[in-house]
Amino acid sequence: MHTAYWFSQPVDHFGKNPSIWKQQYLVNATFYKPGGPIYITTPGESPVSNSYIDQTHFTQLAKSTGGILVNVEHRFFGKSNPMPDLSGNSLQYLTIENVLEDFAAFTRAAKYRPDSVFPVSVSRNSKVIFGGGSYAGNIAAWMRATYPDLVLGAWASSAIVYARLLYYQFDQSYGKHLEALGCAKEFSQAIDQADTVLLSGNTTLLVDMQKQFGLPTGLSASDTAGLLSLLSTAYSMRDVSKTADYVDRNVCAFFKDSSNTPIEAYAALVQAVIENNKMSLDILEQTGNSSYGIDDYTLGQVGRVWYYMECTWFGNWQVAPPPDTGLPSYRSQLVNRLYFEPNCKKKFGDNIKIPVDVQKYNTKWFSPLQKSSNIYYTSGSLDIWRDATVAAYSGNLLPNSSKSPIVLIEGATHVQDLRMDSPDDLDSVTKARRTGDALVAKWLG
Repeated sequence: MHTAYWFSQPVDHFGKNPSIWKQQYLVNATFYKPGGPIYITTPGESPVSNSYIDQTHFTQLAKSTGGILVNVEHRFFGKSNPMPDLSGNSLQYLTIENVLEDFAAFTRAAKYRPDSVFPVSVSRNSKVIFGGGSYAGNIAAWMRATYPDLVLGAWASSAIVYARLLYYQFDQSYGKHLEALGCAKEFSQAIDQADTVLLSGNTTLLVDMQKQFGLPTGLSASDTAGLLSLLSTAYSMRDVSKTADYVDRNVCAFFKDSSNTPIEAYAALVQAVIENNKMSLDILEQTGNSSYGIDDYTLGQVGRVWYYMECTWFGNWQVAPPPDTGLPSYRSQLVNRLYFEPNCKKKFGDNIKIPVDVQKYNTKWFSPLQKSSNIYYTSGSLDIWRDATVAAYSGNLLPNSSKSPIVLIEGATHVQDLRMDSPDDLDSVTKARRTGDALVAKWLG
């Protein structure tokens, strides 16, 4: 276990609230040699954890380069809370500007006043590499783009840097994975069959279906649809290796069983997810009820904080494809914009503007990446978030250059390149890591 350390930050870096709070971080100095680099990572929407500095590819990088590892918690997640609650009034300080300045302030201290943050002696003016995956990959890219004087380079894995108000591409990406495994058609048929009940308005049929799937019978049709979507995509980000594909074993297996009709396979899948995750009916009720906890402002609610970011930053609502697209559905048509947006005001107050302005977001936070260098972008070809990364299905959203290369990892899912090396890794994953290692070595000189 690594000791938790705390770094002082203002609630608002831009003057509105100068009160001080403590940001948690962990350090692994096992491999550090004088003059070695500083690898700063963040778990994004998760709490800091030993695994982020002991069991990721950055651990291997630190070992090979004599670097020191730091995992810094994001404001309003884990134990790093600038305010006493998660009300809309408190969350007004959850802005991208404040988030980045938190990390910049820490990086300045690590770089120029290392004795103030590290438990061991670290060379002044050390080179800093920032890394992260998924939303944390955004932060890595933004830190290099916004503070190039502090951050020498960034490794941004599956970084969801391009916002879409309605992210129906989530399921389309998952569908490509299911199609490769031979069960996409049956999965989509099951969704359509379930929708005949969910859209019927028939309470008796709804209750019968809820019982068939092992769900609480008190949920509305809309909340049942949302819960089914959550449960049936629970394994969509699992890694693919040379020897195993978790989605094949734990999703497609039900649909490939000839004794099951599509709707029976769908029910069996959902029941298995519930059982594997030991979810009681009470937990399922809380998870599925979109009104649950609307007035609960207590700290520690990851979902509430993330919802605020969706409402006010980037949208990315994971919805069914609009009917006029002609695309197959892998979640109910009830899971649409109206399923998500009304709760923005209910949870956080009437001052929340809906819909969120994703064009403004992309102009401010995506566009600057086009001019940035020393950012390594990776994305799995089967990543459900691929169309929010720079390696979209329609083509790369940024120039693929030697200064900021984009690597599409064939057959991989979400953030696979940031795992520790394993003999079972896909060759494409191993190749992406070695490409990144060579870039980091080049940046470090």
